[in-house]
Amino acid sequence: MRPILALTAALALVAGCATAPASAPDVGPSRLIEDLRILSADDMQGRAPDTEGGLKARAYLIERLEALGVAAPPSGRLQPISGEVRRQSGTRQVSGANILGVIPGTTHPDRYIVVSAHYDHLGVHNDQIHNGADDNASGVSSVLELVRQLQARPPEHSVLIVFFDAEESGLLGARRFVENPVVPLSSIALNLNLDMTARAETDNHLWVTGTYQYPTFRPLLEPIAPMNGISLRFGKDRPEDTGADNWVEASDHGPFFRAGVPFIYLGVDFHPDYHKPTDDFDRVRPEVFTAATDLAVQVFRALDRGVE
Repeated sequence: MRPILALTAALALVAGCATAPASAPDVGPSRLIEDLRILSADDMQGRAPDTEGGLKARAYLIERLEALGVAAPPSGRLQPISGEVRRQSGTRQVSGANILGVIPGTTHPDRYIVVSAHYDHLGVHNDQIHNGADDNASGVSSVLELVRQLQARPPEHSVLIVFFDAEESGLLGARRFVENPVVPLSSIALNLNLDMTARAETDNHLWVTGTYQYPTFRPLLEPIAPMNGISLRFGKDRPEDTGADNWVEASDHGPFFRAGVPFIYLGVDFHPDYHKPTDDFDRVRPEVFTAATDLAVQVFRALDRGVE
C-alpha cells in the first residue's frame, strides 16, 4: 500500500445460465482468518514480485479462485507485467503477474465493477521477513470473502476480480491493467480497491476515499451502519488533505483515477507496524477484521445497486 511515492457476449451467456441460492451467508470468519494467516505466513517470504514467496502466493490465490468457482476471463487467468523501478540504490527490473477472475452480472452484464487488492508486499530485507498481514494480505482476504458471497448471491454488475502484483513497486500491476484492460475502460463503472482492511482498531474506522471526487457515491454508502464498533469514515481525498493524508492516488486505484475511471478506496489508517517486519498475523484482531470485511461487502452491495 501507498508506495512512497467478444467478453460481453460470453458473460451475458454465462449470466443467463446462472442460478443462485436464495440468500448469501454472512462473513465466514474462519475462512477469512485462515486466508489471512496463510498469505502472511513466513513461508510466503513477504510476497515480493518474482520471488519464490510471490509465486507461492500467486498459486494459492489461483487455487482459491478456482475452488470458489470463479472463471478466468477470455484473456486468461494471468496478466504478465514488467517494468523498471527506481530506488535510492538504483534502477531494477520488476516482473510479475496480475491474477484475474470474472463473475457475470445479472442485470448489467455489459458493465463492470473492478474489485481489486494487491497481493505483493516488501519481501525480505536485512534477513527480516515483511509478512504484510495488513498490507495487503488483509485486502486480498476480504476480496476472497466478497467473492464467496457473490457466488452465493450474484452481483447486478459483472465483476472483474483483480489481484494486482507489484503495487509496492510503483503500482506496476494496476498501471499495466489500465493500459491494457481486458474490457474497455468505458465499460468499467468503477474500481473498488481494498488495501489494508484488518487493523481498523487504530481509530475504529474503515476509511472511504473517493467520494469527494465522485459525490454521487456518498449517499449510497452513508446509510451503512457500523459493525462491532467499526464504522465507515469518509475522507483523505479533499484538496486540504496533503501529503500522506491524501490517498487519492495512494494505491492501485490511482491509475484508474488518472484514466478517468471512478473509484472508491477502502483502507484503515496508518499504524505502527505499517511497512515493518512486525506487520504480522498475530497483530490482527479477528473480530475487528471480520467487522471491517463485512463493511467492505456492504459497500460493494450498495455500489452495485446504485451505480449505472
